[in-house]
Amino acid sequence: NQDPELLPNVTLGFRIYESFFSPRKTYESSFTLLSTRYLMIPNYNCDTKDKLSAVFGGLGSETSIQMATILGIYKIPQVRNRGGIEGFHSSVRQGPKSPLSLGLVRLMQHFQWTWIGLIASDDDSGEKFVQTLKPMLTRNSICVAFTERAPQVPSSSMAQAFREQHFKLHSSITQTKAEVIVVYGDTDSLLGLKLFLHINYQTAPIGKVWITTAQWDFTSNIALNKWTLKPFHGALSFAVHTEEVPGFRDFLRTLNPYQPQGDIFIQRFWHTVFNCSVLYSSLTIKDGRNCSGKEELASLPGSDFEMKMSGQSYSIYNGVYAVAHALHALYSSKSKKEATGKGHLLELQNIQPWEVTHPNGFENPTRRLNTFKNQALYTHNNRVVTIFHLVKVGHMDPRFSLDFTLPSKEGTKETVPRSVCTDSCRPGYARTVREGEPLCCYNCAPCPEGTISNQTDADHCDRCPEDQYPNRDQDKCIPKIMNFLSYEEPLGFVLASFALLFSLLTALVLGMFITHRDTPIVRANNRELSYVLLLSLLLCFLCSLVFIGQPGRVTCLLRQTAFGVIFSVSVSSVLAKTITVVLAFKATKPGTSMKKWLGRRLASSIVVSCSLFQVGICAVWLGTDPPFPDLDMKSEAGHILVQCNEGSNAAFYCVLGYMGFLAIVSFTVAFLARKLPDTFNEAKFITFSMLVFCSVWVSFIPTYLSTKGKYMVAVEIFSILASSAGLLGCIFIPKCYIIVLRPDLNTREQLVRKSKSGTQEL
Repeated sequence: NQDPELLPNVTLGFRIYESFFSPRKTYESSFTLLSTRYLMIPNYNCDTKDKLSAVFGGLGSETSIQMATILGIYKIPQVRNRGGIEGFHSSVRQGPKSPLSLGLVRLMQHFQWTWIGLIASDDDSGEKFVQTLKPMLTRNSICVAFTERAPQVPSSSMAQAFREQHFKLHSSITQTKAEVIVVYGDTDSLLGLKLFLHINYQTAPIGKVWITTAQWDFTSNIALNKWTLKPFHGALSFAVHTEEVPGFRDFLRTLNPYQPQGDIFIQRFWHTVFNCSVLYSSLTIKDGRNCSGKEELASLPGSDFEMKMSGQSYSIYNGVYAVAHALHALYSSKSKKEATGKGHLLELQNIQPWEVTHPNGFENPTRRLNTFKNQALYTHNNRVVTIFHLVKVGHMDPRFSLDFTLPSKEGTKETVPRSVCTDSCRPGYARTVREGEPLCCYNCAPCPEGTISNQTDADHCDRCPEDQYPNRDQDKCIPKIMNFLSYEEPLGFVLASFALLFSLLTALVLGMFITHRDTPIVRANNRELSYVLLLSLLLCFLCSLVFIGQPGRVTCLLRQTAFGVIFSVSVSSVLAKTITVVLAFKATKPGTSMKKWLGRRLASSIVVSCSLFQVGICAVWLGTDPPFPDLDMKSEAGHILVQCNEGSNAAFYCVLGYMGFLAIVSFTVAFLARKLPDTFNEAKFITFSMLVFCSVWVSFIPTYLSTKGKYMVAVEIFSILASSAGLLGCIFIPKCYIIVLRPDLNTREQLVRKSKSGTQEL
């Protein structure tokens, strides 16, 4: 060590032991570390120079746990395979389980992969991984299509078992719809999987996306990589975090098998990767070339060697500096005086292993601050097997957020594979569970009428707000159309035109009657009542216009009440005319007392009294439960029916019932007086007019009740116009005919002559 600031003049030695992925060998090596060199005797160590300060664990969790079982007894600090120092209790976990599982979940969510396969090593570590990952996948709506164990490398006694595992795994991979397969295990436990893939997929690609974990090191079996890497083209691998170490590449360029400088691995490594014979050693190749020592490591494919420090090596690199900083801090706290380098060494030898604790933070020569929290950092690497090199495509920070970007390739379009059990339900559909299958496998059912789903894979359909309705595809809500009878639409325009036309016609008739007010035909039929009837009919035609247009508070109050009162005046005028005709003929009989009932007072009393009763009904209606504007959002899909709520339906039907009562009385009296002889007898015309009136309003009720919205209003307007036109046409058109076209009949002589003729008949 030549760092004057870190353990100056102190040398740290090391010993390396191979575990061979064997628990027995791991325990043996752990005891050997605690014993005198070259003598494996538990609890006996007579070396004074080989002072054990810390132990670096293996890559796999099983190895680390097996070591911790022994080292924990002696409180030897154990450095994790990720570069963090474990406390003297040494309960080491697989490099770290929760971040790896959560990283896998985040990766699936990023690409929306919800249907995956799992292949784990056939050991306790693989079982723990599956038990940890599956619940996390389920909580995040990701399902596992199959879970298989990686086959073991077959021996002569396990050939049948390997064939069975081989067939089962082959069926799971080929028959599943899962396009993503997660593989967990270390290099040794997955050798059988490599062999399986080589046997089945050495010619044709498997067509799956492989996701591997940091424990599986592709470069550890150089001899096997030439025929086992093809199925992993484009695989994603979680790798331990690493940094560019200054001077590391220059160091690699100086390596030479003939100048090992204490490196006991360099010659065997050189012999393997360059396929050459190392002179003056047993590492020879028959009829092969000799190693020159000038071969360049940079020329090797990535499957054999990378010029960049690997994540595992970087963890060891950090671990060494972590131990050095821990020892330096411990020594500094114990040092009470300046000492020589030898004094340092003596002081350091007196330090007990359990006193070595991890530093809160330190800097390695890369000037990177290490706090052990960021040792949980992962990177994703895309292993492209054409020439096998690593492409960093994303990373996961200690807070488990995921940043993922695909490497850009000009001129190509990247397509992310889909791995789902069922194709996504498009908007307008909702997922329904398939009985007996995972939640990721579902059917897509159309949303029920009146509901929508505006996202992919919706769990349920939602109803639109009351003022909106679903579109045709049922994937969004659109505002409902305000629906009422307006002047702009054809139906409203036609009804308004007829109302104005009949109003004009009524006004012409009224003008004609006023102009010819002194003629016999006008005078003989009680011209004052005729004026009242014509005015009320004019108002009836005009009041129908109140029903057209958007209902408001005032229009709703006026509609039915104005209609009821005005029609009551019209019908009571007809009733007064009919009674007047009957009494006029009765008064012509000798000795009768009917003459005293004749006159304007009787007719006025009938009209006023009958109308006031209807006014009373309407007043009670308005005072208790008046009509009001209302929005009906449910009766008609896609429309909001803007209408007048009658408030009290009983009051509305009382108004109609009272008008019906007046009409029936008028019809009965007129029917009885239809044969009275008089030139200008109106009884026949009143009978027919009231028949029309009653027919219209009797048919109005069922039609009115069976319609909604603007058509209900149109039915009422039509009934008002039809019944009013019936009264106008049946009572006044014949008189207008005589006034305009037959003035010769509109004379007093004609009236007297007909009256005498009628008296003789009686």
